[in-house]
Amino acid sequence: MLCEVLCVATNLDIERSLLEEAVSLGGHRSKKAAVTEALGEYIARRKQQGILELFGAIDYDEDYDYRKQRRRA
Repeated sequence: MLCEVLCVATNLDIERSLLEEAVSLGGHRSKKAAVTEALGEYIARRKQQGILELFGAIDYDEDYDYRKQRRRA
């Protein structure tokens, strides 16, 4: 029942050698597990790249004293 809501059945034409290597290197029990992990890593990597683009784009106060802020509590 849960998979009917969260899972999406799809057909992909993935290069066999890439998929076999991913399964082997990742120590996965199935092709699905390898693809699922690969997609998770892909998404995480793209999010990291988005964060890196923020470097230099955010202004900060050079006089800010985080130690002082900790003492206030």
